[in-house]
Amino acid sequence: MSDVEETEGAEGTGGPVAPHRVIGTPPPSPRLLGSTAVAEQDEAAPVPSEEAAADHIEGLPPDDPRVIEHGKRAERVVAACFTFAFFAGCGFVAAYVGLGVHSVDKVLRSNLWLGLTLSLALLSLGLGTVIWVRHLMPDVETTEERHDLRSDDKDRKAFDQYFRQGTANSQFVKRPLVRRTLMLGTLPLIAAPIVLLRDLGPQPGTSLRTTVWSPGRRLLVQGTNQPITPAEFSAPGSMITIVPEGYEDDQDALTKAAVILIKFRPGELRIPTRFSGSTLIGTMNWTVDNIVAYSKICTHVGCPVALYEQTTHHILCPCHQSTFEATTGATVIFGPAPRPLPQLPMTTNSEGFLVARSDFTQPVGPSFWERG
Repeated sequence: MSDVEETEGAEGTGGPVAPHRVIGTPPPSPRLLGSTAVAEQDEAAPVPSEEAAADHIEGLPPDDPRVIEHGKRAERVVAACFTFAFFAGCGFVAAYVGLGVHSVDKVLRSNLWLGLTLSLALLSLGLGTVIWVRHLMPDVETTEERHDLRSDDKDRKAFDQYFRQGTANSQFVKRPLVRRTLMLGTLPLIAAPIVLLRDLGPQPGTSLRTTVWSPGRRLLVQGTNQPITPAEFSAPGSMITIVPEGYEDDQDALTKAAVILIKFRPGELRIPTRFSGSTLIGTMNWTVDNIVAYSKICTHVGCPVALYEQTTHHILCPCHQSTFEATTGATVIFGPAPRPLPQLPMTTNSEGFLVARSDFTQPVGPSFWERG
């Protein structure tokens, strides 16, 4: 069946050629017909009922047994795809909630199952939708002309009729099995964002203001997890990463408590001081033998500041190039960081090892509002 069948005018009258509508195509505009009488005739034409928009296969009548059987078979396949999408979506939610992410191996398994289940859910929905469109909906082409922004009442009425006809052609109302399994298959995906909100967690309150550093806790060299004495860290210009004793493998604690130690020559380091306006309210020597400890967490967005230029005494964050002056309390001299790196007060214990004098006196990391 062609999209448009032409009907010749009366012989010798030179009458206009009027296209007849095919099921699933929009009504022709009076401007295209060129005749008010023909437009009114088309407007009066009956709109096909839902029964007329039954299963359609090109070249076969809707009531052909092959068409009916083909439609039922396609409907079952579509329903199976949507049902499988539902179970895959449930698997995605179960994997997100049930699989831990506190080790590299667990993160690997979690990512694998999350990606697999979400891919299967979306693939099943897409496959079912394609089969639905290709094998259940009528195989017709439509062309919509340009028109004024506000259609006249006749066009609005014609559109309403066309919309109802398109609804019938979509088979969405006629085939409840497809409709119900589609809603079933998309249900887990609709619920997934609610589950994902779990990552936001509760408000941190004051927990970001402190770290695990406490008076007397030894400084351990990252990697070897051995305590260190000032004599063992005697080369000026050196920088090493330090972790708190007892939390060497606690990644949650280390995200806030990681520290860098820098050794200076005598006279290079200007001891940090605390001020209130222009009045000096106190000084504290937080260094040992020209060794200073700064937080390794950048105050911009939390990247590790792992680069140090010995000749310029600059600490560099590689993420956004925030630069800190190490000799003056890690003050910001370039980049987006809003404040200096917090300094860890330290001293030595009775065995001569470097230990923390106290926790940081100010919150570490990015200056977000969550710090309180």
